[in-house]
Amino acid sequence: MIKKIIKTIVILGILGLALIVGMFAYAYKSVNVNEIAKYAPDTSTEILDRNGKRIAYIFKKRHRLYATYNEIPFYIIEGVVAMEDTKFFEHKGVNPDAIARAILKDIKARAFVEGGSTITQQLIKNMFLSRKKKLSRKLKEMILAYKIEKVLSKEDILERYLNIISYGHNYLGVKTAAEGYFRKDLSTLTLKESAMLVGIPNAPTYYNPLRHYDRVIKRANLILYRLKKLGWITDSEYKEAKAERPKVYKTSLSQNIAPYIVDEVVRRFKDKFKDLKTGGYKIFTTIDLKQQQIAKKVIIDNLNRELKDIGEDKNRSDLNGALVSVENKTGDILAMVGGIDYKKSPFNRATMTKRQPGSAFKPFVYQTALDYGYNPATKLTDLARTFKYKINGKIKYWTPKNYERNFKGFIPLREALVESRNLATVNLVDTLGLQKIRRRLARLDVDTIPNDLSISLGNLALSPYKMAQIYTIFSNKGHMIEPRLVSKIVSRYNSVLYETQPKEILNFTKPKQAFLMTSILEDVIKRGTGKNARVKGIELAGKTGTTNNYIDAWFCGYSPTITTIIWYGRDKYKPIAKGATGGRVAAPAFANYYREILKINPKLKRKFDIPKGVFIGSVNGKNEYYTSISPLPKSNNGLDMYEDVANPPLKTKANVETPVTPKQNKPVHVKEEDPIDSTDIIEIYDDQEPKNSDDVEVLY
Repeated sequence: MIKKIIKTIVILGILGLALIVGMFAYAYKSVNVNEIAKYAPDTSTEILDRNGKRIAYIFKKRHRLYATYNEIPFYIIEGVVAMEDTKFFEHKGVNPDAIARAILKDIKARAFVEGGSTITQQLIKNMFLSRKKKLSRKLKEMILAYKIEKVLSKEDILERYLNIISYGHNYLGVKTAAEGYFRKDLSTLTLKESAMLVGIPNAPTYYNPLRHYDRVIKRANLILYRLKKLGWITDSEYKEAKAERPKVYKTSLSQNIAPYIVDEVVRRFKDKFKDLKTGGYKIFTTIDLKQQQIAKKVIIDNLNRELKDIGEDKNRSDLNGALVSVENKTGDILAMVGGIDYKKSPFNRATMTKRQPGSAFKPFVYQTALDYGYNPATKLTDLARTFKYKINGKIKYWTPKNYERNFKGFIPLREALVESRNLATVNLVDTLGLQKIRRRLARLDVDTIPNDLSISLGNLALSPYKMAQIYTIFSNKGHMIEPRLVSKIVSRYNSVLYETQPKEILNFTKPKQAFLMTSILEDVIKRGTGKNARVKGIELAGKTGTTNNYIDAWFCGYSPTITTIIWYGRDKYKPIAKGATGGRVAAPAFANYYREILKINPKLKRKFDIPKGVFIGSVNGKNEYYTSISPLPKSNNGLDMYEDVANPPLKTKANVETPVTPKQNKPVHVKEEDPIDSTDIIEIYDDQEPKNSDDVEVLY
């Protein structure tokens, strides 16, 4: 009998030992230590403006910011060690004394009431194992703790632990909690704030400082007392910290203050970075948050003004607006507004919508004329014409009109654009040749250039973003720059993964030729259709745009350093209101935008440079700019001002260094431009392939 009992005990012992060895082997192999060593938890990505100011955090499910060990205040390190594992820096992953105390308490309570886990074991539990208190889990914890401490330093373990644990309110990691509850960087936390953060993970819901502030304070004071008792803080530090009652904040998880920009960043880079929302990146945009806030306010305030003028309820209106503002030399997008209310509609009208620019496109036609030898003083024909088209054997007619329903006969090119004369523009295209114009404008990197005379009046679809790009031809002295939204993307380990430089995508014209257009567009604002865009103390150039039935209202313009495109229209492509031209609706917003920019940046450059090769001469008693490419036309007396335009007489000021405003006889009071009668133009081809200009017969 005794032998059988001994035999049974031996067998059970062997089986038990085999079980323990098997569990040990399983636990030892169940987790690759490299997984913990290289473990990178999902971390929120931070989107910043050009000055490093936060625009937003983006994340998938839960918000976590990662902090390296060196970033974490020593108060927090000491507090965690004091409360969770006093001998952390002495043991090798498991604390036998703590386990023995826990076993005695568990036996006494006849249940698992205390675990005796070290910080290393808690890290393993949070990363890989179940939170249920089972003997098998505890065994795995101990084995893996020994294994991990052979490959990770104590500092590495603490770093991972403090970045994984929850601090309530959907905050993961100590850095997230510091920014969320205190709106502080870890480095600026006080001793009391650090103690509060140490206490929260013990029971994140129970110790939520937003709901149970006094509980957290009481818990923090216990932690401070423990630190004092251990001699890790002085008595005076303890008393001072205990008396403190830090302010806590309810902070939005995303803190998104420019949602249209954030969406645009995500849209552009989600395919390049599959873990864009979880990789802990820092995305540096070109946005200037101060200008962004100005842009948003200006667009909204101006829309509300327009709604008030037309007697429309803003809560029921579908009138919307957009703005894109870029730096001339770099193409950096300084501000971008995609709509009036992101919550109502996240659709980005600045980049994703395409609307007809109307007369705002005319400067590109006129620039082409200048580059083919025309001068701002060259006379254009402002006479009514009817154009006859043959479409599938059927004859159709198109008769463009001026806003004033009149014509002036012959008008200088400068005045034709300043007054936005439709007839002069159409006749200019017809005289130069449609295909010649189309070939030149095809270089603008736009989707479709109309193959008929409607190109004269901006009958094509472009986004405000694209308009900002092509307008840099004028503002950047003939060189078109690609708008840039993101300058660089940095990994969580501070390595640069993506970086851009300003990119010139087209040398469209020479600086001296672009300046001729700038001088004309300055007059558009000084005395033409864009007079509502004037701002005292700064030179501005720009052009209004209004489409058929007042469906779209534009103002596209620039200062010596910044190009800005403003658009208003209804999302349902209905008329804004009678008389809602670009000059009335969009130009005031443009002016207000630059007024506010000057307030925050009074040193902003205020005068346009005059490039080399620009001269001033006189035609019919009026001063006018000219270049070797765009010489002065003959005066009425048939004599040229200069015999050699490229080498004028010494008495003429060549290569003028300061702007000279051409003299005018009498101020011209100009009405708004005629909205494009684009409906007739679009119907001409009946959705068939466009015909060549040879199919057009001009009837006088």
